[in-house]
Amino acid sequence: MTSYSFSRADTSVLSRWWWTVDHLLLAAVLSLVAVGALLVMAASPAVAIRIGLVDSYFFTRHLALIVPALGLMLATSLLTPVGVRRAALAALAISLILLVATLAIGVEIKGARRWIYLGGFSLQASELAKPAFAVACAWLFAERVRDDRIPGRLLATVLFAMVLGLIILQPDLGQAVVLTAVWVAQFFLAGLSLWLVGFLVVAGAGGVVAAYLFLPHVTSRIDRFLDPSSGDNYQIAKSLEAFLHGGLFGRGPGEGAVKNQLPDAHADFVFAVLGEEFGSLAAIGVVSLFAIVVLRGLARAFAERDLFVLLAVAGLLVQFGVQALINMGSALHLLPTKGMTLPFVSYGGSSLLSMGFAIGMVLALTRRRVGDGGHA
Repeated sequence: MTSYSFSRADTSVLSRWWWTVDHLLLAAVLSLVAVGALLVMAASPAVAIRIGLVDSYFFTRHLALIVPALGLMLATSLLTPVGVRRAALAALAISLILLVATLAIGVEIKGARRWIYLGGFSLQASELAKPAFAVACAWLFAERVRDDRIPGRLLATVLFAMVLGLIILQPDLGQAVVLTAVWVAQFFLAGLSLWLVGFLVVAGAGGVVAAYLFLPHVTSRIDRFLDPSSGDNYQIAKSLEAFLHGGLFGRGPGEGAVKNQLPDAHADFVFAVLGEEFGSLAAIGVVSLFAIVVLRGLARAFAERDLFVLLAVAGLLVQFGVQALINMGSALHLLPTKGMTLPFVSYGGSSLLSMGFAIGMVLALTRRRVGDGGHA
């Protein structure tokens, strides 16, 4: 699609959308989707064959999920700020029900209960909860600033504690970290005092220590990160080996070996496949795409006069950026390993749909408003 596809005189919904949406932000997101399709196609056949499936199994499913994810992103990006808030609140209500149901009837895998099967489709409810939570908290914080009689900060804190508690019970420390980063960033932008910042830093450090002491899988991952000889670091060793073999320009499409040896090459370690087959320069290019999405979105948000829009976009992009950093940092052994997808790039239906919803809301909130020069 080019800018010549619609005339400015055209008043249709899609034409108005095209002339008000941020084209650079949209192009960066679509580029990540294309990169993800390419990498899943490269990485997934070996994984599928290894577990007894046809070689195209994961790639076909990934392509099939791209369509509804992009459709959801487009539909959401057409909403007004009020529509975004209503959609997020509805999604939050549904996700809270699903989070409770996951703890009751979800499937337990490796000691964690994070997935629930609905109609033959496996769903990770925490993925839906994150973008909905970000927008709901933004609304509550903004309402507190608009009218100090409204206990927005208290309600946002209660909501945070509720969602965080449900996620920790699964347990899923990675998602808890992302959720906390979103809440703290929004609280800070909404006028959090410095002494509360200090308190939250101390509380966060205490939470990490408690997780290390009382959650065995967290203890194991941190120990292996600090001392690779203390346990099984096979996946990290292979991931680093992939980047080493790839060099600057890569071994070439389809020539990588790490995908034949890593069980999660198409998901948690897809960044390693990128590094081996396409090289470090391509990996830097993908990092740049993530940076464009985050920085461009924040630039548009900080030019906005509506505090709700600023807080919502900031929360959604903090979620997007922190999740990407955790995935890429884990693949490069800069952070303890955590099973978290690379947004729009890794295989994963729940993540793809959730990110489509999240970025759709970002696109909606950063659109130029006709008549007032602001953004929506």
